[in-house]
Amino acid sequence: MIAQLIKYSTIRLSQQIPTYKRFLYQNIDFDSKLIGLFGARGAGKTTLLLQYLNTVEFSKEQILYISCDHPLVASKTLFEIAEEFTAYDGKVLVIDEIHKKKDFCIELKNIYDFFDLQVIFTGSSAISLEQCQSDLSRRALIYRLPVLSLREYIELNSDTRFNSYSLEDILTNHLDISSKIISQIKPLKYFKEYLKYGSYPFVLEGSVSYHQRLVEIVKETLNYDIATIYNVPFGNIDILYRLLEVVCKSNPYEINYEKLSSQVGISKNTLKQYLVYLNKASLTNSIGGISRGNTYIKKPEKLYLHNTNLFEILCDKNEIGTIRETFFASQVGYLHTLHYPKRGDFSIDENYFVEVGGKNKTFEQIKDIPNSFVVADDLEVGFRNKVPLWLFGFLY
Repeated sequence: MIAQLIKYSTIRLSQQIPTYKRFLYQNIDFDSKLIGLFGARGAGKTTLLLQYLNTVEFSKEQILYISCDHPLVASKTLFEIAEEFTAYDGKVLVIDEIHKKKDFCIELKNIYDFFDLQVIFTGSSAISLEQCQSDLSRRALIYRLPVLSLREYIELNSDTRFNSYSLEDILTNHLDISSKIISQIKPLKYFKEYLKYGSYPFVLEGSVSYHQRLVEIVKETLNYDIATIYNVPFGNIDILYRLLEVVCKSNPYEINYEKLSSQVGISKNTLKQYLVYLNKASLTNSIGGISRGNTYIKKPEKLYLHNTNLFEILCDKNEIGTIRETFFASQVGYLHTLHYPKRGDFSIDENYFVEVGGKNKTFEQIKDIPNSFVVADDLEVGFRNKVPLWLFGFLY
């Protein structure tokens, strides 16, 4: 059996893969014995690991790439595969889509404890890792791969490379940073493209088929990831679609659970569970509230789609203000904690306060608030506390 898997692995490794490496590649400690990579479908997890496998110095027979949806893998436990591969002097085992294997946490723990083998695995962002903490927390390095940043999208579609910048750099030095960038490209052109078809690396395969690919990703995420991981009845998948459509068509709002549950035809408790599942699966993005200064309180969330590309396939009518806020939340939320305050659209790390709008947006709603900024669309270069929206796509 292992000889067949090595054959399929060698074929997979010989296939052409993109040369562009996503930002996270440089941040992963590939010297670690056990590495986990989680993220949305289509974010580029498999490509990233295949790029790594092409750099290791072992022979092809000592490297094994497997996907848990392969029939041969389905018929064996991961421990059995690792045991036989080690007997063949295996050195690196990559396990793709590990969420399709039952009890994978325990199996990874046992593989780690019993074999001298590097194991790298990928999984759906929908997985809740809480049940794995006791088994993996002391053993595995876990990384999360987000959707493409605007910076990465521009690099994929131009011959130019750019630095990423910290939030503090962008807020305090945005004039210098944006001036440097616009001397090389026209960022607003790329920004408008990115909003429609720039969040996933398969944009490299062309914009014509992009949205159909995205439809398939949403379908797989709902019909397989969420349905199987959380045991959602197949008959309720349509409810998840309706929830996404409601979010797509609505302005960002504080969730009224009673109204929304009535709208889609489920109980309030089931609605809350389903919103958690959509959030974990990188299809929605919920932002909690702040009131009484900077104090976080438990209150209904403000709900967004996970990224702006989803608007193109989930509804036929959307508001530009909602798209702007969705972009900001998607790009900033990966590295920072967002809440929504009593005044303004977002608080970042309970320290900075932001109002998002068009280029003519004023400070009226956030005046007199310390560390407050207007984040403006259709603006190449800002001034003082008015920062171009597109620039927040250069955080990673």
